Amino acid sequence: MDDLIEYPCAHCGAINRIPRARIKDNPRCGKCHQSVFPDKPVAASDDTWKREVEDSPIPVLVDFWAPWCGPCRVVAPALEKIAEERKGKLKVVKLNVDENPRIQAVHKVQSIPTLMLQRGPIYVDKVMGALPKEQLDSWIDRYV
Repeated sequence: MDDLIEYPCAHCGAINRIPRARIKDNPRCGKCHQSVFPDKPVAASDDTWKREVEDSPIPVLVDFWAPWCGPCRVVAPALEKIAEERKGKLKVVKLNVDENPRIQAVHKVQSIPTLMLQRGPIYVDKVMGALPKEQLDSWIDRYV
């Protein structure tokens, strides 16, 4: 059992047991047969942070954003494209800082958008500002 990870399907919620050696092979759900990992950004909150970010078996790109932030809206399409292109290898999570002040404070986010890479509970790196997709891809490629 140590070589298996249990993870809920992003589409139907069914729990899937995935061999650790196959985690980056974009596994399919045994119930709905879609990709277990999401291909779109996932909303997180103070309450779901551990499940969505820290318990993720694949690296996570977190977007700290707010609906009133113009640069946040500018970078959103690039993040959607990254989630689609890197599904199964990188999970994109969006955290609204206005609604979730605890996680924002823990990570000392003082300006938005702030993008942070995390592997499980381990912080990897972060960048601030609305970077173009090419720069985001280059930054992600250094770590993922």
